[in-house]
Amino acid sequence: MAKAEDWILLVEDDEKLSNLVADYLSGLLELEVKIEPRGDVAVGRIIDEQPSLVILDVLLPGKDGRDVCKEVRSRYNGPILMLTALGDEADEVLGLEIGADDYMSKPVGPKLLAARVKSLLRRYERQNREQAAHEERRISVGSLTVDALSRGVELDGVRLNLTTSEFNLLWFLAEHAGQTISRDDICRELRGVDWDGLDRSVDLLVARLRKKLGDSGKHPDLIKSVRGSGYLLAVSA
Repeated sequence: MAKAEDWILLVEDDEKLSNLVADYLSGLLELEVKIEPRGDVAVGRIIDEQPSLVILDVLLPGKDGRDVCKEVRSRYNGPILMLTALGDEADEVLGLEIGADDYMSKPVGPKLLAARVKSLLRRYERQNREQAAHEERRISVGSLTVDALSRGVELDGVRLNLTTSEFNLLWFLAEHAGQTISRDDICRELRGVDWDGLDRSVDLLVARLRKKLGDSGKHPDLIKSVRGSGYLLAVSA
């Protein structure tokens, strides 16, 4: 079942066919289907209105469907299902190469079309959930990016090789970028124990991390020492 906010833009100039398809999909999938008969107008509508899915005919007045697909693909992240009466395998390959997610030849059976639409909507919903979850586990601070899922770190686009302890420290600092984190907090987070006031392991770990970040001079720019308090990952890094 589609979500209530899902809707489809059907780009088809055959008025009778488009009305039949729209009525069938609306009734079966319980979502709104809007119709646009012109390819040149469809470009602006797809980019501005961002439908949940686009059904795009190839042969259209104003602009060919393949040109529509190429033009909107970089600014529209939803699925595009292309329809053609040509039935040419080379044409299908071209459609997929320019960014279509699926391709069907006319005449299209309404049940099969509905099944393809449901499949595409489910796939994109799953991908969006996965992407959102991934982004929640990625932190960017200036030119520094720390990814908890891949446990990867990039600085100015260059991937760094950190040990487990170095990564865990950097992630902890990145989660609290711009805030001073005490040695006691770092010890509890990384080792599960309180800092005893004499243990130099945190300072040594910071020093190693700074070196790998190219931040080990007298006045580090990324991980700053806060006298008597702890360390801070600068938000302007």
